[in-house]
Amino acid sequence: MKLSPSVTIEQSETGLEFIKVASEFCSATIFLQGAQITEFTPTDKKPLLWVSELEDYQEGKGVRGGIPICWPWFGVSQHEGWPAHGVARTSLWRAEEVKEQDDSIYISLSLPMTQVDEKYWPYKTKLLAEFILTSGLELRLTTTNLDNQTVQFTQALHTYFPTPAIEETKVDGLQGAKYIEFAEGPFEQNELVSFARETDMVYTEAKDTQRIITPDGIIEVGRENSNSCVLWNPWIDKSKRLSNFADDEYHVMLCLEAANVLDDSVELAPGASHTLATKLRWV
Repeated sequence: MKLSPSVTIEQSETGLEFIKVASEFCSATIFLQGAQITEFTPTDKKPLLWVSELEDYQEGKGVRGGIPICWPWFGVSQHEGWPAHGVARTSLWRAEEVKEQDDSIYISLSLPMTQVDEKYWPYKTKLLAEFILTSGLELRLTTTNLDNQTVQFTQALHTYFPTPAIEETKVDGLQGAKYIEFAEGPFEQNELVSFARETDMVYTEAKDTQRIITPDGIIEVGRENSNSCVLWNPWIDKSKRLSNFADDEYHVMLCLEAANVLDDSVELAPGASHTLATKLRWV
């Protein structure tokens, strides 16, 4: 892979390789493990992604922050003992291409299927993550079915966003969608979402754009090929049970995730492709 002037490959203190971007219009960090972007900061603006201050970047463990890629299942597997959120976020991806233009940088990574235990995913597929970096961030996850049978999967781009105060934060654009929370519902969302307790809502029939309204400004979150999304904040009790997460960090983060879950799961015929995308920017 040929690098561009603004892109280098570096290594964390724990030995994980990452792609570092330092351009005129943004800075970014993308780990090869999980194809996980952990930093994206437009020039002269605040970071668009959040990472826990307790994150220790260990091999084989998903990073608590940024955008973990959940694939080929989201959440807890129906198979006992299988890893939560699939296998993509802890597998080692391969850097494929870097292209730099005056106002954008394109980076792509692929998941070698030799990295995936056939017990978890016995199908022939190709998985490609594409990052388009401008003053905003676009992440595109494309699954191509190379098998001779239809495959079905769920997935999510598990995006962690920063806020200086979750109690003063609201999410606009989910009005009219249906949601399930703690296995109850569906209920209809009638108002802007605010936060005063643990939140774990899985939305369907959602509009393709939401806005996170924080004291630091408004973050616009767009989705493509996704009629479902997930809104999450662990609040007080669950924060104490999470790994790589300080007890009080629920005050300064939330997740709003582009997804294909529940009735929005993907069925992919032989030879077909599906691209789940999310677009993030400060308004």
